[in-house]
Amino acid sequence: MLVAGDIATLAFPAVLALACLGWATSGYFRRRLPLPPGPKGYPLVGNLFDIPPDFAWEKFNSWCKYYNSDILHLRAAGTTMIVLNSFEAAIDLFEKRSSIYSGRPKMTMVREMMGWEFSLAFKDYGAIWRKHRKPTQQALHPNASKDYLPHINKSTRTALARFLDHPAEMLGNLRLMSAETITSSTYGIKVMQENDIYVKAFKEGVEPVIQIFHDPTQFLVEIIPVLKHIPEWFPGAGFKRRTREWKEKTLDMIELPFGAAKTAISNGTILPSFVSHFLERSEELNEVFEEDVVKECAGALYAAGSDTTVSTIFTCMLCLVKNPEITKRAQRELDSVIVSGCLPDFSDEDRLPYVTAIVNEAIRWQPVTPQGVPHTLSTDDEYEGFLIPAGSVVIPNIWAMCHDENMYPDSFKFNPDRFLKDGNLDLETQRDPSLMCFGFGRRICPGRHFAYASIWLAIASIIYIFDLEKAKDENGNEIDPPGDYDPGLAIMAKPFKYQLRPRSKDKEDLVRGTQ
Repeated sequence: MLVAGDIATLAFPAVLALACLGWATSGYFRRRLPLPPGPKGYPLVGNLFDIPPDFAWEKFNSWCKYYNSDILHLRAAGTTMIVLNSFEAAIDLFEKRSSIYSGRPKMTMVREMMGWEFSLAFKDYGAIWRKHRKPTQQALHPNASKDYLPHINKSTRTALARFLDHPAEMLGNLRLMSAETITSSTYGIKVMQENDIYVKAFKEGVEPVIQIFHDPTQFLVEIIPVLKHIPEWFPGAGFKRRTREWKEKTLDMIELPFGAAKTAISNGTILPSFVSHFLERSEELNEVFEEDVVKECAGALYAAGSDTTVSTIFTCMLCLVKNPEITKRAQRELDSVIVSGCLPDFSDEDRLPYVTAIVNEAIRWQPVTPQGVPHTLSTDDEYEGFLIPAGSVVIPNIWAMCHDENMYPDSFKFNPDRFLKDGNLDLETQRDPSLMCFGFGRRICPGRHFAYASIWLAIASIIYIFDLEKAKDENGNEIDPPGDYDPGLAIMAKPFKYQLRPRSKDKEDLVRGTQ
């Protein structure tokens, strides 16, 4: 009869043999498999200077075409980068192998030094990420998202009134609308029309992150992380002072609105919201979420949704100005469905296939995050005969997927009809763009249903109330908007000239009457 010691004695060599086999197999795996194709690069810096700081997704796409591959390998100062240029590759890795492809890059400046580790979007995959994902997913799944529709309705209708009074300030009006929607639905507090302290705090907290993602290599600490330990007084350590100031802005962005929400709970003035749901109703939920978790999740919701929804709506407005026949057709559909004396409601979506096709085409035509948020993988992997080393930064080229000519013929044309079949919405013949534009696998955007409803209602309402046309020069000639974009993690169309006026006095009165 074997005793415990005998079993341990027999088992140890077997375990050791398996460990050695695993180590040997891993080494063999790395030696025998080639890396995906890609430009050669230079000693030490690799492809660091080959990758353009602006619109890199276009360069990635051209490289993939040159190498006839939907997967690309680059090296940037010691970091291995893998670009996935097709939807199929993204699904194969991010969805089907999500257990190893759900990490996030280290992002020394943003996560460690500026305090953005709070954000669900930037947290590395693991127990803490799951702890924060749970309340966010509970609050924003499709059925629960309907609870936030009153917030979306109110901010959209307030924005329509601002458009009547300030038609030339489209982008500013859209940004304030988005801020109102997210602040009220997340924190249950109201936003002032001008100089709101919470909108200011969010703006100052998010802007540095946008600046860094525009060109991460501008700070050497991203390439040499050990530099984060040098003191502020050290020559060349100006980035330390800047990140300290930015971290203070990050904390303000998280703490100020959350503190206001707690005060509103105490005095009974808070609106139904994400924060009130988890702080007031913990007994109903049979689960108590830590206050810090709720606070960080709330801050992450605003940061993730502020300019992203605005970008898609503004892109749509640009395309409608350039294609007035699309606007007129959508207005005819809206006029045939919306009851006189009413404004569009998200419940009308199913009866407005052309308007819904416009929204989906805007999401596809210029994806807000053209190269997504990078993933990392936790272990060596093989794909299509290529090695993908553990720790690689894996980038989904969403822009290339949205302009895949095999899926979207004439992909650079803004054409809502591509999502219609026999007069009905069709998101299968040509792929539903939300399958790409809201992320992949376990890192898919949890607020995608909320964001889509916000985008849809804003676009439908603006088309229904206003005529949106090209501006004219001093000689009466129409000015065609150039359609240029500012680059970054989330891109935005540059302001353009247009004419915006209510379609009729009745529609103007309708908007005024809702205030």
